[in-house]
Amino acid sequence: MRLRLREPLLYRWLRIKRALDKRPRPSSELGTAAIRRILAISCTALGDTLMTTPALHSLRATYPQAHITLLVHPSLQALFTGLPEVDELIPYDGKWRGFRRTASLLKRQGYDLAAIFHGNEPQATPLAYLSGARHIFKLPNNNRWNFLLSNRQPLLSWDDFTHGIEQRLAVAKLAGASGDVSRRMAVPLHAAGQEALDKSLAELGWQTANIVAFQPGASTMSRRWPRSRFIAAAQQLAALHPDLRFVVTGSPAEALLCQEVAAGIEAAAPLAGGTRAWASAGKLPLIALPALLQRASLLVTGDTGPMHLAVTVNTPVVALFAVSDPARSGPAYDLDKHLIIRKWRTCDPCFSKNCPYPEPICMDNISTNEVTVAVDTILRRKIS
Repeated sequence: MRLRLREPLLYRWLRIKRALDKRPRPSSELGTAAIRRILAISCTALGDTLMTTPALHSLRATYPQAHITLLVHPSLQALFTGLPEVDELIPYDGKWRGFRRTASLLKRQGYDLAAIFHGNEPQATPLAYLSGARHIFKLPNNNRWNFLLSNRQPLLSWDDFTHGIEQRLAVAKLAGASGDVSRRMAVPLHAAGQEALDKSLAELGWQTANIVAFQPGASTMSRRWPRSRFIAAAQQLAALHPDLRFVVTGSPAEALLCQEVAAGIEAAAPLAGGTRAWASAGKLPLIALPALLQRASLLVTGDTGPMHLAVTVNTPVVALFAVSDPARSGPAYDLDKHLIIRKWRTCDPCFSKNCPYPEPICMDNISTNEVTVAVDTILRRKIS
């Protein structure tokens, strides 16, 4: 009952609070030294936060002296620590638990401007307003919290943007950014992560191995290519490239899935006197993932955060799409380096997070041979 009442009570209170708020908000301040403290909100998943980094770069170019705080998901705080565009990271998981504490913490910081790049509602926009920021920008802006924004008109939805990076750059532009508008994403490379990776590769005897990374997990079942297909593709690729090794990446929650895929590869394509496949999920910290993907020859993945991370560290991807649109959430640059395989949605509307199929039939339309050919193409590019 309390959860059901929380949002409508917050909505009514903020309606009154905003109507009584007569603070001046001159647009002439935007892009000037009058903006001294900026709150950037991107507190969802890995890929979402990576796609925010070009907008953060644009903000920093325009506000070089401003203090920029990034509100980031707690699981990503260590990974993004050291991002040069950001002075401070505050962890927040985008949910009700911790909302009041985070709002109180932000209020004490005295922000002039808040840019909501990606965050869950009904928390993100109210949190930006409760931070005390006079200028608040968000796109899309077609939800019920629009009255708290500085950009109430025109109303824009997700359909008004192409790629997610473009949406975030549009928010930065509204916030006064007029600097670098490069699409390129960024992530810190941590020495501790490289050391953890080097140790694991040494234990495996993979210091000079040709490694292909597989990412079988995804944020929703509907974005997963069947595990049996990953195993079959590895078997075919091992026949073409006998010395090839496979690292199966994923979060700690995906460790069992990754172990099953790695075991299946070992059984289908054993390597005499060595290990063919290794599940890194749960064995390497997240701060080691950029180094791991940078070390790999390529990554095979659905629409996932590791896909964006591989693009960030200049590793080619074979990206598998059916439910989502690669024009919106696929690789945004260096398109000649990556290969995208896209099939059709088999369910309309898509069940997304509630996909009833243990292995989604839309992703199952992507054949093993298609992926094998794509991977072989990239590997042969590297050889030549």
